[in-house]
Amino acid sequence: MRLNQRTVRTTDSPIGTAYTFLDRRAKKRDLLDLAQAAPQYPTAPEVLDRVVATARHPHGGDYTEIDGLPHLREAFAAEVSAAYRGRVRAENVVVTAGCNQAFCLVVSALAEPGDEVVVTLPYYFDHDMWLRMTGIVPVYLEPGPDLVPTPEGAEALITPRTRAILVVTPGNPTGVTVPPHRIAALAEVAARHDVALILDETYRSFRDTEDPPHALFADARWPGTVVSLHSFSKELAIPGYRVGAVVSSPELGREVTKLLDSVAICAPRIGQEAAWAGLTAAGKWRRTRAREIADRRRWFTAVMADRPGGFELLSVGGFFGWMRHPFAGRPTEDVVRELAVEYDTLVIPGTAFLLDDRGTLRVSLSNADGAAFADFAGRLADLTARRGRGAR
Repeated sequence: MRLNQRTVRTTDSPIGTAYTFLDRRAKKRDLLDLAQAAPQYPTAPEVLDRVVATARHPHGGDYTEIDGLPHLREAFAAEVSAAYRGRVRAENVVVTAGCNQAFCLVVSALAEPGDEVVVTLPYYFDHDMWLRMTGIVPVYLEPGPDLVPTPEGAEALITPRTRAILVVTPGNPTGVTVPPHRIAALAEVAARHDVALILDETYRSFRDTEDPPHALFADARWPGTVVSLHSFSKELAIPGYRVGAVVSSPELGREVTKLLDSVAICAPRIGQEAAWAGLTAAGKWRRTRAREIADRRRWFTAVMADRPGGFELLSVGGFFGWMRHPFAGRPTEDVVRELAVEYDTLVIPGTAFLLDDRGTLRVSLSNADGAAFADFAGRLADLTARRGRGAR
């Protein structure tokens, strides 16, 4: 049989590729898995109770409405309205099987093959993969030195084929949070050119402030431009239940549900019920977990302050640290492979998120505590000492 060459030409998942390095690791130390950003803590008791009740219910395995359970859509609309000090209604919410699916469906509803989406570098690799596999052209926006995209840079890339500007905030992989005024400026550019501003806000609850991420939902005109994507995986520790959400105009939501019906019918009922319980009954638990991740960011920043082994922390936020290694001219994938094989330490090469090799690494902060980060810094120093004069 013949395979779709767009898919064949697309790289395999960088996460899966990184984990293959572990097959050859020395096992001289405990494994430090700093690759995937999955919560290590169990979900809230209130969520577990709802999951059990749903599983035991005679109709707990039934389909839901295509756009999601009404009580979940109502609860999430209320949550977003309060958190952003704006106005979002249930009709603006479509529940999806995870945030990745939310992105895929939204982009497929907005763009045809040959159309363009402005993508901020470094990108989240699944976004770039989906665009390429569906024939939509990613047009890459270099951010400023602070790793925040500029409205001028975005506007310069817009053509008649542009359908959206894509921003992930807090960033994956950088962790950088785009400030509200910059998001507003990007929304103005998008509105001026009649394109969408897609905001992937998976890590919105893991910022260093409780202020609204942006003020766009306070403007009654927001449905004409803004598409906000959300995940319950990290915040409620339910990544395997696959539940996310699109916040958009009802018109876009209708097109998304056509695609959703063809792909999955609906998000899994059990995941939707878990998300509803988390939103309505686990507020204190959620705030505690967010503080724990904030502690991890502080611990990681502290151990990296002295640049162990010459490794430089470029940014930190959400679930991630973004670093530069000290080995000028050495392929980053080789550095990552050596860390995994010789030092039992797994991170993701920055080449998974960029078009070229800039000597960067992504470190997931959700899988370690202060002692583990100190151990990590020691391993970096050991690697550089072994390499000696090969470092910058």
